[in-house]
Amino acid sequence: MLFSDRKNLLSLYNAVSGSHYDDPEKLEIITLENAIYMGMKNDLAFIIGTDLFLYEHQSTYSPNMPLRDLFYISSEYQKLVDHKSLYSSCLLKVPAPQFIVFYNGTEKKKDHWVNHLSEAFENLSGEPKLELEVLTLNINEGHNEELMEQCQTLREYAQYVNCVRKYAEELELNEAVKLAVDECIRNKILSEFLRANKSEVISMSIFEYDKEEEERKLRKAEYEAGVADGLNTAKKDAAIAFAELHVPIEQIALALKVDVEAVKKWLRETGK
Repeated sequence: MLFSDRKNLLSLYNAVSGSHYDDPEKLEIITLENAIYMGMKNDLAFIIGTDLFLYEHQSTYSPNMPLRDLFYISSEYQKLVDHKSLYSSCLLKVPAPQFIVFYNGTEKKKDHWVNHLSEAFENLSGEPKLELEVLTLNINEGHNEELMEQCQTLREYAQYVNCVRKYAEELELNEAVKLAVDECIRNKILSEFLRANKSEVISMSIFEYDKEEEERKLRKAEYEAGVADGLNTAKKDAAIAFAELHVPIEQIALALKVDVEAVKKWLRETGK
């Protein structure tokens, strides 16, 4: 919501890239509407100059972001060359992609890291023939200070998230979020945005925080089951837990790196 605003998004882009664009109209937002692959939707896609950027926000670490971004960029390119012939003798030009994740979970402590699509390839020998690189930037308070200084909205978002977590340590989540919103408005932290979207921000924040906690518990359960009963049992338990959260079977298989048929078999065995 914050960075669907062109002015805010341009500020974020300038902070990340070290650029100094000052005209939001130079930025073309091309996020795919209603384009969901296996329950996943890209957060923000935009073109500026001759480059195409895919920005994602994540509160939980996922090593599968390169594979997810491969699906996203394929959809974006398909849209961009629609009605043009790929059999033409002329080379079709497409904008060069860049993939960035803004992470504000509590597991990873580094300022930034890079994941590669080739990490998912089984029995890779030699250089990969297909590669995709995703840069993740930690946007929790206390990380990437220079980036935060360059983008006021991003810094205030980090302050808001930190405020929610502070109150959630001692209070029910509903109350924690409401107090955090009120405090941030008083302290002029995203105050204009929070006033205009208060009820929606509260409901979204509660949903995201609950989702983050549930995913953390699922990963903990998967790890503990794996230690006790072996990796296969852990994956089976995780598949069942994901199914109970109504995660699509294809997405479960992708996350656990198993065949779709294996997931279906596990779920049949437990009557899911």
